[in-house]
Amino acid sequence: MKQEKHVLVIFPHPDDEAFGVSGSISSYIDAGIPVTYACLTLGEMGRNLGNPPFATRESLPEIRRKELEEAAKVMGITDLRMMGLRDKTIEFEQPEKMKQMVLDLLAELQPSLVISFYPGYAVHPDHDATGEAVVAALNELDPTTRPVFYAVAFSNNHENDIGPADIIHDVSNYATRKLDTLRAHASQLAWTLPSMEKAYHEGVPEAVERLTKERFWTYYSSDLERN
Repeated sequence: MKQEKHVLVIFPHPDDEAFGVSGSISSYIDAGIPVTYACLTLGEMGRNLGNPPFATRESLPEIRRKELEEAAKVMGITDLRMMGLRDKTIEFEQPEKMKQMVLDLLAELQPSLVISFYPGYAVHPDHDATGEAVVAALNELDPTTRPVFYAVAFSNNHENDIGPADIIHDVSNYATRKLDTLRAHASQLAWTLPSMEKAYHEGVPEAVERLTKERFWTYYSSDLERN
């Protein structure tokens, strides 16, 4: 895994980090690399309320805030930013506002690496809009000093369009911590996590792969300029 100066992670919802990047985040932190996680919303419109239900529509925002804080603690993140936007409305925010928010973070933190969603290949409108804001902001920067962008993609058949991942992190040593990060988001993941954890411990290849490999598509200068 490449040595970085500072890593900036930008996702719209609590738990967006858990499956795709929490092992990488933990490994960066253990290597002494600062990581900032900017979470745009509290995921207050999340479909699940726990299993059995322990949240209501009114209590879910605060519950998800606490779950996000616990997940950050598990990963070792000490710089968690809650950006205060509203769940399921990111796609309707003014693009200039979104771009400026990302530019402000870049100017403050001067990261060498940014991690977010690959616009157009991340299933949820909030995911895609977040990736679009990151691309727009990075495109404002001098290509010679611009941080690298690791984009997370997981839509159906996305590799047909964008090819296989450029970067695959083996996070096998962080599988247990990754499971703990997933557990922290109990309101949303209590339905699926027990079966996934069971499959992982039984060595089911798909579950092992999901918990031990994290895939990224690298945006280079030319990609940003095209977007």
